[in-house]
Amino acid sequence: MSESSATGVWRDVIGQPTAVQVLQDAVRDPARMTHGWLLTGPPGSGRSTAARAFAAALECPDDGCGQCRECRTVAEGTHADVTVMSTQGLSIQVRDARELARLAQHRPTVGHWRVIIIEDADRLTERAADALLKALEEPVPRTVWVLCAPSVEDVIITIRSRSRHIGLRTPAVAAVAELLTRRDGIDPQVALHAARAAQSHVGLARRLARDQGARTRRETTLLMAGRIRGLGDAMTAAADLAALATEESSAASGERNATEKMHLLEQLGADPAARTQPPHVRSQLSALEKEQKTRATRFGRDVIDRSLVDLLSIYRDALVVQLGEPVELVNTDLREEVLSLSTALRAEGLLNAMDAIGTARERITANVPPLLALEAMTISLQLPA
Repeated sequence: MSESSATGVWRDVIGQPTAVQVLQDAVRDPARMTHGWLLTGPPGSGRSTAARAFAAALECPDDGCGQCRECRTVAEGTHADVTVMSTQGLSIQVRDARELARLAQHRPTVGHWRVIIIEDADRLTERAADALLKALEEPVPRTVWVLCAPSVEDVIITIRSRSRHIGLRTPAVAAVAELLTRRDGIDPQVALHAARAAQSHVGLARRLARDQGARTRRETTLLMAGRIRGLGDAMTAAADLAALATEESSAASGERNATEKMHLLEQLGADPAARTQPPHVRSQLSALEKEQKTRATRFGRDVIDRSLVDLLSIYRDALVVQLGEPVELVNTDLREEVLSLSTALRAEGLLNAMDAIGTARERITANVPPLLALEAMTISLQLPA
């Protein structure tokens, strides 16, 4: 199936013709259907989009027309038989997994299937995965699990062995730009620039196209590569990267946290203006604050990781230039900075810098304090005198 032929709920699943064909075949032919699916692919490849499109097609009387009530309610997140688990914390806890396992025992109420989507299956703790095993091993008829993760290796083996795997790939820059123009009304040139800068990550491309602040922060990060000429510069660059993450995390969570607190107080019948709250209200507020702190920690790490991917791209571009490869640059708007970096470092130095960035990403994922990981990285990124 060609990408241009995708219609209905599949239109926004870009660059994945083979995966879409397999999922469509399963919707149409019961013999090809299974109770457990594992969708993997790099960040921005559209795992969640594909999972939701699959859920809509399963509920739709016309296999995913994109127009009916079933398709619309799945897209809006209000369909009674489609549940989406997406954690904003560092992991999916056992209590959440048990609730999903309990839900899976119920037959669909209004649709053809009960569909349970876990967007971050790689964040299942071992105990949470164990809580899901029985539901996956002994599936209830008309219940479908759709798990999403960056790679097969990121999912606990007992879970992935009970699921059918479909791999997604990074879509083409042009396909991402076309989606932004068609779906979001973004100017074609702006969309193309954002798609290239985001390295085909759909979500990031949309954000870069619509948010001047995000574009400014990205450029600030990229320009660091040419300014680290000593230990002091390295420490400053690390602190700046950490500060950017804190700033973005605070901006994204401040209003939301206040709204969540107000909503909780209303649910508990508490007076928001009271100087002190009853014990049961304080307990609920404490739990909410803990959840918000965990969410902020993950968001901050994600921001840093995106910044490091951006930083990696300018060293990649410099290596492309130095080797004379006929490959398009990611950072076409910073060509002078790319040329300067390709002159300052030999190929070996550029590769070492890319390795240092990769090591920092791995360390932060392994819960090393971000600032320490960033300082070790920026020390390795010092340009020769």
